[in-house]
Amino acid sequence: MMLRESEPDAAPNTGHDALPPLAEQSVAGSVAGSDVPPESEPEAVSRAWPIFKNRNFLILWSGQVFSQLADKIYLVLMIAIISTQFDRPGQRISLWVSAVMIAFTIPAVLFGSLAGVYVDRWSKKGTLVLTNLLRGGLVVALPALLWLAQDWGTIAQLPTGFGLLLVVTFLVSTLTQFFAPAEQAAIPMIVEGPNLLSANSLYTTTMMASVIIGFAVGEPFLAIADRILMPLDGGAGWGKAIMVGVGYGVAGLLLLALRIRKDQPPPALSPHPWQDIREGLRYLGDNSQVRGALLQLVLLFSVCAALAVLAVSLAEVMPAIKSSQFGFLLAGGGVGMALGAAAVGQFGQRFSRQILSLFGSLGMGLVLVALATVTTQFWPALALLVLLGFFAAGIGIPMQTMIQEQTPAEMRGKVFGLQNNVINIALSLPLVLASVAETLLGLPWVFIFLGALVAAGGLASWYASDRGADKMPSASSSQ
Repeated sequence: MMLRESEPDAAPNTGHDALPPLAEQSVAGSVAGSDVPPESEPEAVSRAWPIFKNRNFLILWSGQVFSQLADKIYLVLMIAIISTQFDRPGQRISLWVSAVMIAFTIPAVLFGSLAGVYVDRWSKKGTLVLTNLLRGGLVVALPALLWLAQDWGTIAQLPTGFGLLLVVTFLVSTLTQFFAPAEQAAIPMIVEGPNLLSANSLYTTTMMASVIIGFAVGEPFLAIADRILMPLDGGAGWGKAIMVGVGYGVAGLLLLALRIRKDQPPPALSPHPWQDIREGLRYLGDNSQVRGALLQLVLLFSVCAALAVLAVSLAEVMPAIKSSQFGFLLAGGGVGMALGAAAVGQFGQRFSRQILSLFGSLGMGLVLVALATVTTQFWPALALLVLLGFFAAGIGIPMQTMIQEQTPAEMRGKVFGLQNNVINIALSLPLVLASVAETLLGLPWVFIFLGALVAAGGLASWYASDRGADKMPSASSSQ
């Protein structure tokens, strides 16, 4: 199978015994002809972004850009297809869209942990390439499937074409569950430990930017694609799906150039995937630092999901904007997170991961409490949401980096699979609870509660991690 292939042209691990075996070449040694002495590397790490000198990370990052943009525009594509082919007078389009979102979410809950187990057993490069190419092929084939299903009648009172749309969405999301842990596991295999914080900063910045840019340019991008391909499809609108599929395809082709050292499964893997999942849970139970970092990420994503719902309520009570313009508030948080990610990448090496996370947690807590006092004022609320995103980066990036640093290579797929699984579940619950809490308590009290929750979680995680810091060696030091 393609996913089990190892890299025949990977750089041999010679002459770098002092480095972690799964790390890529050092920044000073990875650039041909560099005259920077090894002893000056810590200064360069703290002063700049050395990851831009790492060819393999740039390839992985480029693949991430195309893949994540395609992910976000895919959801816009689904809405466009529904509005043109399945929307009927007297029916709410939101019901069709909700069905698509459910089909997109179910694989994250069902397969997140299991996908991480298989990522440990497969080539990371093969997984990254194949999942993108398969997603691209599914999306490109979608117009032909919808055309064939026009006269196929209904299934359970739904058009057969819409059923195919749900099946394709389910398969695309399932492949994404394998892509995500493979990407996270590949980062510490191609980036040196001192540069992991910068790498995760750029990773997070790109993730946030893809959300803003993808949803913002999705509709005009798809319209342009339809106009370009109109001479070929006669105005049938196939261009939208083809261009999104091309985005996945470009990501897969870029990742073909990726070179990952030791990109093959360890020999001592359990023959039973469920046993691997239990080993991942046991590892989280034994390592207080990784467990605390994971809990903080779950708490962070839960608060972000709640804010996505509360932003609609905020926009409704603000005279300055319409309720449909709640996206401006969410964009403010995204901008703040991008700024925070840049700051952490530039200056974060001067502080411990726990201190950065504690600073971010306390900062988020104070901002959320302050937000409770300006719920009807647009500009102060927008400024606070930018600040909120800034502090959120101080939690997410160091905690993700800590998980990568502390987790041994043979456990990364399991741990990242469990992480994605738990976070996806944590993203779902606040979508329901936030609106109920806002109805019962009111916006100000909900913000105060969330602020206290984030601050308390940060303090508890810092205390637990500090007590366990001397008990568990890092993955790199143990290697």
